[in-house]
Amino acid sequence: MFQEDIKIYHLFISHNGEGDEEYLTFIQRLIEARDFEWEDHGIPGNNGSEDLNKQIEPAEVLIILSGLYARHHDLIQEQVNIAQKLGKPLVLIRPYGMEEVPGELEKIARGVVGWNRVCIVDRILEALEEE
Repeated sequence: MFQEDIKIYHLFISHNGEGDEEYLTFIQRLIEARDFEWEDHGIPGNNGSEDLNKQIEPAEVLIILSGLYARHHDLIQEQVNIAQKLGKPLVLIRPYGMEEVPGELEKIARGVVGWNRVCIVDRILEALEEE
């Protein structure tokens, strides 16, 4: 495959700030995914409404790490609200090592997936196909 033929997927991965273990673990899963090139438009630490709008706007999909939702509800909810306003599909990731997800997020997500990198990539691609 030629370099120019590689599709780069533009994501916004929910975050609360630099160094969150769940966020870093998720990023590592995506790095390990084969044949999936991506760019995260989320910038941890830049959490003002205007900053979030600029980060989410170029993204094709919003990835919500639901484990962060309980700990940083207002921030993650703002990210979700912006994504919905912009018509971005949402993919919900279960809390690491758990099955339960917030019901209000499950209702609006295009799918819920665990931490298997193949399943994560498949769910992102399926959400984009549904567009």
